[in-house]
Amino acid sequence: MAKYYDTIIIGAGQAGLAMGYYIKKNHSTFIILEKNKRVGDSWRNRYDSLMLFTPRSYSALPGLRLQGEQSEYPTKDEVANYLEDYSNKFTIPIQFNTSVKGIQKTDETFQILTTSGGIYFSKNVIVATGPFQQPVYPDFVKHVPNNIFQIHSAHYKNPNQLSKETTVVVGGGNSGMQIATELSLDREVYLSISKKPKFFPYEVWNRSIFWWFDLLGISKATVHSKIGKFIRKNDPIIGRESKQLIDSGRIKLLTKGTIWKGEKMFFEDGTFIKPKNIIWATGYYSDYKWIDIPEVFTINGNPRHTRGITTEQGLYFLGLSWQYKRSSALLNGVGGDAAFIASKL
Repeated sequence: MAKYYDTIIIGAGQAGLAMGYYIKKNHSTFIILEKNKRVGDSWRNRYDSLMLFTPRSYSALPGLRLQGEQSEYPTKDEVANYLEDYSNKFTIPIQFNTSVKGIQKTDETFQILTTSGGIYFSKNVIVATGPFQQPVYPDFVKHVPNNIFQIHSAHYKNPNQLSKETTVVVGGGNSGMQIATELSLDREVYLSISKKPKFFPYEVWNRSIFWWFDLLGISKATVHSKIGKFIRKNDPIIGRESKQLIDSGRIKLLTKGTIWKGEKMFFEDGTFIKPKNIIWATGYYSDYKWIDIPEVFTINGNPRHTRGITTEQGLYFLGLSWQYKRSSALLNGVGGDAAFIASKL
């Protein structure tokens, strides 16, 4: 049976919940379609030791603080439970175990098709599926022999998945750094990165680095501002534990990987190693093939939008990296983007 709503939100992660919080204030009909069985499962399924680089005071959605010492850093399970509590507190309507397989538009109405066979209709659709969708791998991954253990950071859980032999982590973002740091405790670890990382401390003079970002106006820098463009090209790693391990040689830096031959992985500077484990912390790409409105996407498949608003009336995106600010894909920043979109519905 078809169901009709003023607005349908795809995804009950932090972006979808923040959107639901603001839409509820408008008293319009809406529902969130969520593929998992519980709110927060996308966080629960990430690697065991994951800890946010934002303190609790900068890790909350609008209307509800994250409980605990505000200057300390929450774990991924704590965030998952917080999101579930958030959805319950504000009684946000969610349809679980419902994956969207297609979105079409006829006249002024969107038709949302689900894998369960259900069909939904709405005037507005907000895609809040987040920036972490399909894992990215380098082209030469297909040449890695079967006897080498390899896994993307999306599927990494803990060191017990790997043998205690030479390991290379490919990719130097916050996840890659955290995983390399964890693995370096009991095995030889290499970190392959395309450029030398920049590290910021968690705190400066007993204040969170994000408090200083607010004070200096960095948090307010938008995607098209000069400072915003600079930060996008030079985004730092928050926390210096990895830097200490790199300086001491516990984590050995390598340049960008280029090719695999035999048992060897080669790098841009001509060096090579023979790893027994590979962690691909190489990021994600957005997959919107299920949205049958091709004119709103670039040739690379990214949505064309201004602050989440597309050229297609009623179609919005939320929770994208640098949707408007650096914090757009983070817990403490997505609420501002959600409030903006809610004002345009």
